[in-house]
Amino acid sequence: MEITYDYYRIFYYAAKYKSFSKAAEILMSNQPNITHFMNNLENQLGCRLFIRSNRGVTLTREGEKLYKHVTIAYQHFQLAELELANDKSLQSGIITVGVSEIALHLLILQVMADFRKTYPGIRIRLSNHSTPETIQEVKDGLVDLAVVSTPADIPATLKSTSLMDFSDVMVVSSSHKELCEKPIHLSKMQDYPLICLGRGTKSYEFFSNFYQRYGLKLNPDIEAGTIHQILPMVVYDLGVGFLPENVGIEALEDGKIIKVPLIEKIPQRQICLVESKRTPLSIAANALKQFINNYIETKLKDKA
Repeated sequence: MEITYDYYRIFYYAAKYKSFSKAAEILMSNQPNITHFMNNLENQLGCRLFIRSNRGVTLTREGEKLYKHVTIAYQHFQLAELELANDKSLQSGIITVGVSEIALHLLILQVMADFRKTYPGIRIRLSNHSTPETIQEVKDGLVDLAVVSTPADIPATLKSTSLMDFSDVMVVSSSHKELCEKPIHLSKMQDYPLICLGRGTKSYEFFSNFYQRYGLKLNPDIEAGTIHQILPMVVYDLGVGFLPENVGIEALEDGKIIKVPLIEKIPQRQICLVESKRTPLSIAANALKQFINNYIETKLKDKA
């Protein structure tokens, strides 16, 4: 006979209330059934656990030892059941999300704000790295899901879903207003210092390929660590830079920076959701995924 969880659950209540009849009442069973289970448990363990009397039962020395361990274990089971119930109702839970910087500013910050208003009990752990590092975190099981910008190399074990397109623009400080008067070739902009994200990032790879397409070489004068380092450096006229259009929209509207109308069209990029094909999402993580999809659908309807 294999001792299952049910045996220890019955033992827990019989020992707690020192009564087989009380245990039967709580477990919605009957006393003969409880007695049968406890007899089997004693036979399997090879020792007496209860001393029976007309007043009920008391624990033997062996029964006391077992009860201490079973009590701890059963409390953990009850806590786990409560946590699962809370997760199911989205009253609690933890989501670990990997996000690249561009995806963070173009999408995830707003989604997180809306999600937290709806589910304040859900805790979110954010891991902010480059696209390759973030994808590796999903592959290693360190995050529940990830939201990254392309280009992205997705392993076969992961699933990638395109969420939205975005455009990059070349920008320059307001002191170079002459650059926005008419379309200009990318080659002409090589006379100006260039600011971009550093080597090893997918954005660097993207713009390097863009330059190569027109027989040019990406040769930055300043390599920034983050997108938001590029914006103030452009404002202070340290060079021209590439930014996702929505990231620099306030500075563009305020006239602090100017969009350079390039003749060569910069290819659009995407924000993608990446998740494991092998590990299903938790209830809370799946709810966040649905929030992301709903947010994208709403944006598409507004554009239409």
